[in-house]
Amino acid sequence: MQLYNLEDKNILKKKLMEEPFKRVTVSFYRYVIIENPLELRDELYQEWSELNAFGRTYLAKEGINAQMSVPEENWYEFVQKVHAREYFKNIPFKIAVEDDGKSFYKLKVKVRNKIVADGLNDGDFDVTNVGKHLTAKEFNEALADPNSLVIDMRNHYESEVGHFEGALCPDADTFREELPQVEEILKGNEDKKVLLYCTGGIRCEKASAYLKHKGIQDVNQLHGGIIDYVRQIKAEKLDNKFKGKNFVFDERLGERISEEIISECHQCGKPCDDHTNCSNDDCHLLFIQCAECAEKMDGACTPECQEIANMPVEMQREIRKGKEKPDAHSVYKSRLRPKLNQKIDN
Repeated sequence: MQLYNLEDKNILKKKLMEEPFKRVTVSFYRYVIIENPLELRDELYQEWSELNAFGRTYLAKEGINAQMSVPEENWYEFVQKVHAREYFKNIPFKIAVEDDGKSFYKLKVKVRNKIVADGLNDGDFDVTNVGKHLTAKEFNEALADPNSLVIDMRNHYESEVGHFEGALCPDADTFREELPQVEEILKGNEDKKVLLYCTGGIRCEKASAYLKHKGIQDVNQLHGGIIDYVRQIKAEKLDNKFKGKNFVFDERLGERISEEIISECHQCGKPCDDHTNCSNDDCHLLFIQCAECAEKMDGACTPECQEIANMPVEMQREIRKGKEKPDAHSVYKSRLRPKLNQKIDN
């Protein structure tokens, strides 16, 4: 069996949009020692392909980090097969808050050195000595404690469109970059009750262990992250303390958690929390763009990118030849952020 995809992405996206059945979008992770990630990678790819499952999964010797889209008719079998493996026995599944079934259009299972890039040497501290896991109810109660310090462990473009009330949101482009910023924030606040949260909980697992290693005593983390928080507040009819959208790393780019729009279009300044990737294939910068600016700019982040995106494909390829692709985070800081106060003319 072929263990990778060869079809053009546009064909795959068209097939996805034409599917007559519903899909379930789910995420799950676990830190567990996997003896042979390469072998497991091939087994999972074949197993999930037979179930017509799409998604993106990272495997490493330290565990699994998966976001998947599974046909409803195959959901029960998918769960059974995942739980049947000793590595993933009873692994918790986090079902998407908003799901149109169009989150992924193909299957990727990759082996990496780590399931989350954190830049840490895990041999330096006990990665299993994590913070206390809080339910949604306990997290809400802790938010009301004046001695609490709540920290968003996600990237700036995630927290920009949604975060918990009173949260400190470091201006970080990556999880690796955020950890030292959080350490700096906590200097002089070692006696605070520290509340950590992220999308599904995986980043907080490593962050809480690292902060405890650094001497922070009262470290707590939102169990199941924002995704499971929403499930719990709905089930238990609790107050929602999260404002805006929950950014997700799939085709949807976001799940609405509350009606508040707390961010603005990077090009005109109107209230907006819709992310898009720049239409210039040599850029693909992730930024916030309203519908009006998307139409005016043809989905591009700057006039320069708009001009390139509208060129014939062959000409675009010629421009890209021998050109090193810039880092998207650096581009955002140098090209787009300075323009937030110099909006594109209407």
